Amino acid sequence: MSTSTVTSAAAASAAIPSSQREFTCVDLSDYDNRRDEIIKTLMSAATTQGFFYVVNHGIDIKDIRSMFQASHDFFALDDSIKAKYPIDVSRNAGWEKLAQIRPSTGVADLKESMQLGFHDMEDIWPSLDDAPTFRPTGEKFMVQCNEVSTKLLTCLALGLGFEEDFFTKCHDIKKQDCLNTLRCLHYHDITGQTFPPEYWRAGAHTDFDTLTLLFQRPGENGLEVCPGREASTEFGHGDSWTPVNPQEGDIVCNIGDMIMRWSDDQLKSNFHRVRAPAVGEYQGPRYSIAYFNQANKSAIIQGRTRYPDPITAGDFIKQAMERNYRALQELKAKKEEVSAQPTAISTAAA
Repeated sequence: MSTSTVTSAAAASAAIPSSQREFTCVDLSDYDNRRDEIIKTLMSAATTQGFFYVVNHGIDIKDIRSMFQASHDFFALDDSIKAKYPIDVSRNAGWEKLAQIRPSTGVADLKESMQLGFHDMEDIWPSLDDAPTFRPTGEKFMVQCNEVSTKLLTCLALGLGFEEDFFTKCHDIKKQDCLNTLRCLHYHDITGQTFPPEYWRAGAHTDFDTLTLLFQRPGENGLEVCPGREASTEFGHGDSWTPVNPQEGDIVCNIGDMIMRWSDDQLKSNFHRVRAPAVGEYQGPRYSIAYFNQANKSAIIQGRTRYPDPITAGDFIKQAMERNYRALQELKAKKEEVSAQPTAISTAAA
């Protein structure tokens, strides 16, 4: 999550109008023979919208459904069981609930999640006794997501004029410093509930990775995207928000901050959010699965023109988290300042 600009304007952003906007479909069928065509389509989407659908990607719909079922079954466990696998920030893995606070809102997202990595995970994978299908299904699905990611990262490298393995060698899941992760998400049932405008299922943010693959279940929408960075307002949010409603089996992909820097801002990492549906809309539980491609911790991120200074992926993420922390502290201070104003005004009026 990036916080290049942060304000306490969450309530104002709630009033920003929505728009209907078509997203590009990147078709990966016959990949070896159609790669030039795929590169052209992908680069157009990545440099303008930053969000796109990927179809004919090779992950069977049955495997996607199996992963969702395994995720559903895990989250259905009692919190006391899930708490046996708590989030470990140092490894960016484990279970959390109502713990992720976005600087764009200052309040916790209305969700829980389980984050999974490729290495050093023995104490974090739920046991077969607690969740019989979760680990075998998850490990298979992560490999499948990585195979799709490899094709997309290869095309992005070639589209930017790099060698075809420029990005893939920096996202090597066999290396111990691999940072690629799979996150299973469960947004809680809020049927009949209303929330203040600053509450979201996931507050507005950008991803600080290179490329995100997102899977949604039919009828469980809510993801919204704003236009490209060049269209964003002073708040860091777009002038309008566009619903993202893929067909079952489609992968929703978005560009992240890492590759935006690598590309000297040619590729767009856009703000997105998951809104809390209003009474009268579907307010039941929402499940999604995200695969985050993050460059290996030791990989060097370096642009050719705008960002020539090298930085490791590990330091890039560290700096992003530090910006988030500072932004949250600033937001907290602003809220305290605002909450103190009515008393002063009342005293003055008296």
